[in-house]
Amino acid sequence: MEGIGRTPLAEDAVSYRLFAAAAAGAGGEALLRRCAEAIVVRFAPLLSAYIWQRQPFRLRYVPPRGETPAHIGGSTLFGDNVEDEWFIVYLVREITREFPGLAARIDDNDGEFLLIEAADFLPKWLNPENSDNRVFFYKGELHIIPLSETHEQEGDVSAASPTISQVLTLLSRRSEEFLAAEPIRTAVYKRISGYPEKIQASFHRAHCYLPAGIVAVLRQRPSLVAAAVQAFYLRDPVDLRACRSFRTFPPDERVMTVVTFTKCLYAQLVQQKFVPDRRSGYTLPLPSHPQYKAYELGMKLAHGFEILCSKCSKVSPDSKRNVLSGPLWERFLSSLKEKNYFKGEMEGSAKYLELLHMAEDYFQQSVTKPESSVEVSPGDEILTLLQTTTIDLKEFEREAACLPPEDDDSWLEITPDDLDQMLKEARNESLPSSNEEEQKYDLEAVAESMKAFVSKVSTHEGAEMPWSSDESHVTFDVDSFTKALDRILGADSEELDSDDLDEEEQFDFSDDDDDEDLDAENQRQDQKVSPNELIGSLKSYMNEMDRELAHTNVGKSFTTQKKGASSVNATTSQNAGPDSGAEDTELTPVDVDMNLVANLLESYSAQSGLAGPTSNILQSMGVYLPENADYVGCNKVATE
Repeated sequence: MEGIGRTPLAEDAVSYRLFAAAAAGAGGEALLRRCAEAIVVRFAPLLSAYIWQRQPFRLRYVPPRGETPAHIGGSTLFGDNVEDEWFIVYLVREITREFPGLAARIDDNDGEFLLIEAADFLPKWLNPENSDNRVFFYKGELHIIPLSETHEQEGDVSAASPTISQVLTLLSRRSEEFLAAEPIRTAVYKRISGYPEKIQASFHRAHCYLPAGIVAVLRQRPSLVAAAVQAFYLRDPVDLRACRSFRTFPPDERVMTVVTFTKCLYAQLVQQKFVPDRRSGYTLPLPSHPQYKAYELGMKLAHGFEILCSKCSKVSPDSKRNVLSGPLWERFLSSLKEKNYFKGEMEGSAKYLELLHMAEDYFQQSVTKPESSVEVSPGDEILTLLQTTTIDLKEFEREAACLPPEDDDSWLEITPDDLDQMLKEARNESLPSSNEEEQKYDLEAVAESMKAFVSKVSTHEGAEMPWSSDESHVTFDVDSFTKALDRILGADSEELDSDDLDEEEQFDFSDDDDDEDLDAENQRQDQKVSPNELIGSLKSYMNEMDRELAHTNVGKSFTTQKKGASSVNATTSQNAGPDSGAEDTELTPVDVDMNLVANLLESYSAQSGLAGPTSNILQSMGVYLPENADYVGCNKVATE
C-alpha cells in the first residue's frame, strides 16, 4: 500500500502533495519545479502577508518513490492554530484551480480530515480503512474515487485503496464522474470560506513596550513574533535562566511600538500569568496604569526573544546568503506589484519598506532554501539581524509619539449569551427557515422519527440513523423464524423442564380451568403444535397480561386510543374511575404514538435546557424540538 512507506506525521502537522495529472515523461522534474516557482509567484501576495504559527507553506520537489510518482509538496507544523491548516486547504484548492494540470492531495495525522469535516454526508462504503488515495482536489473541486473504479466489489468496504497513479489516470480522463457529492463539497468549502479576506481578520495589532533591538528585528522579520511567542509560551525553568541577566535585549532602551500578532498568538501571550525575575531589570507599572498591558506584553515578548537567542550558536554576518537577486526574485517582486501588494504606498516610505521586508522574509524562508539545507534556528536569524541592522533609537521614539490605535481585544471574552447565540446560529443552519416554527411544529414527525430509529437494523459499529445511505433490503424467512421460535418456546413436552411446567401452571385464567390445562398439557404430549397455533397461543398470553395490567397503576398510566379519533386527540385512562367502563378500557388499545411523544417531551423537559438523551437522539435524526420557554426564562434570570 502506498502509505506504508511514508513517515508518520506529527500530531499538529498537515501534509500536501501536488501531482501532474497527466504523465509528465522524461521532463517531469523540470516541469514540476517550474510549477513550484510559478505557484510562489502567483500566490506571493497572500503568502507574504501571512503569519504562520510554527512553519510556513513550502513546496519542494520530491522524486518518485515506490508507487508514489514524483511531485511537489511539503508539510507544515501548525501548532495550536488550526486555521493555518485550513488556510493551506484553501491554498491547495486555489492552486489546482489556477494550475488545472495539477491534482492535489492533503491529509494530517488524523488521515482524511476533509472527510471528517463532511462526516454527516459520506457514502456508506467510505471508511478510514479504504479512504486512502481517494480524496483529491482537481481543477478547484473536490473529487472522491469510488470503489467501483478500482476493480473492487461494491460491498467489500475493507478492500485496498488505489494507487496514486491509478487515481491520476482516472482524473485526467473523466474527472467529472468523480466529483464529490454536493453536500460533501458544501461542508468542506464552508470551512474555508472567507479567504483571502479572512487573513486580515485573523490579525491583532497591539501596543508593546519593547527593547529597541527587538523593534528593529521585527521590522526586518515580522514573522519572528510567532517563534518568540512560542518560546515564551512553552518555556521551562532552564529557559528562564537566560532571562535573569538579559544579555541580548536589556531593558535599558525600550520604546513603544505596534506589533502585529495573529489572534491565536495574542491570546497565548496575554493569557499567560507571569512575574519577571527581579534580576532581569524588567519592572511593571501598577495594573491601574493606562499602558500596563503594553508593558506586560512587551516584557513577555522580550522574554521569548531572549530565550530564542540563548539556544543558538553565534553566527557571523557573512553567513546570511544574498538571495534577493536573480530572475526568480524579480518575478516574485513584479507579481507583488501587479497584485497591489504595496497598496499604493510610495516606494521608500515606511509602510512600503515594512511590506517589502515581509516579502523578503517569506522569499528567504520559503522559496530559496534548497531541499537539503539545514533549518536555521530563529535565534540565529535574530542574532544575524542584530549585527546587520542599524538601530535608530531616536527614529523609534518619534514613531512612538504618533502610533495608530491598537485593536480591541474584547473578542477574547465570550459571555454565556454569546455562546448561546453561536450555538443557536449553528443549529439554525441545519433547520428549514420558518417564522412560526413552534406554532406549526408537527409532533407526529417526532413519533415517526423515533419509530424509524427503533426499527432500523444496526450493526456492531453502532446504531444506524433512519436517513442513513444504507438502504439494503432485509430478507425474512418465515420458516426459519418459526423454527427458531419453536426451539425457544418448546413445542414438545420433552423440551420443557420442571421449571417451565411450574411456570405454566401459574397461569390461572378462570376458576375451573385447572383440569382443562392439565388435559391440554397431556394432549400436547401426543401431537405437535403447528407454528400458527403456537403464535396464537403467545398472543393469547399477551392479551391476558394486558387485561391484568389494565386494572393496575401501570396500565392506567398509559394513554389509550379514543374510538374514532387519531392519536393526537387521544385521552388518558387515568381520568376514568376504577370501575367505570372497565371492560371497554381493558380492550381499548394503547396509543403508542401519543405515549411515545409524551414520554419524549417529559424527558426533554427534564433536561432543563441542557443536552440530554432525547435531544441528542432526535437531533441526530434531523429533528429539533423547540426551546422550552420556561427554562429559557429561568436561565436568563440566573445569568442576570
